[in-house]
Amino acid sequence: MDESQFIKHRMVTRKSTSRQNATELAEVETAPQNWRDAGSRDERTRLIREGLFRAAAEVVGEKGYQDTSITFITQRAGVAQGTFYNHFESRQDILDQLLPALGKDMLEHVGACASKGKTLFEREELGFRGFFSFLRIHPHFFRILNEAPSFAPKAYEAHLELVREGYMHFLRKARGGGEIRGFSERELEVVTYVLMSARLYLGRYASQDGSNNEIPDWVVKAYCKLIRHGLSGG
Repeated sequence: MDESQFIKHRMVTRKSTSRQNATELAEVETAPQNWRDAGSRDERTRLIREGLFRAAAEVVGEKGYQDTSITFITQRAGVAQGTFYNHFESRQDILDQLLPALGKDMLEHVGACASKGKTLFEREELGFRGFFSFLRIHPHFFRILNEAPSFAPKAYEAHLELVREGYMHFLRKARGGGEIRGFSERELEVVTYVLMSARLYLGRYASQDGSNNEIPDWVVKAYCKLIRHGLSGG
């Protein structure tokens, strides 16, 4: 599959999702640009690297880390194996970079969703919903995350630290504004890990039939009820 076929394949795959999901995809993510259309060498390099990351995410999501090979990745990306080594040293190198890269994309997406809220609780609800809308855009994220401790432990630790620090910043800011009361610095870290874990385990409500659906509203409301009464210091 060459680059133009890869792009067509991605667009057809996205069109096969539900009407609602397709609308969301159009709002938050555009189709990958063909590196052949790049206006400069740097742009071409960036697009090829992004294409390899996308291909690796899809292959790991479908086959798992253990059965992912450079051949599968380059075939999916539509580039030669020699091109792969212009961007990554080895199979393990791209696997070690994959989860942190996806994690940054996830945080940016969640942050953009949460930024529309005016209060801590509004932002947390919007961010919570945003996490699950990210999963509909990147359905392979959970498998990549769950298998990382065994096959890419450095990537897993880097991802956890990235998410932890982002959440701590969010909670510190809310505490400084008086929206969170009665929590010390180390207690905020406990809260951070609780909130991080909630997203992972509550994901079962969005994937009970094996697909990535919208998180049920009653689940969101139950989560928000816990957060509102737990963090208000009442």
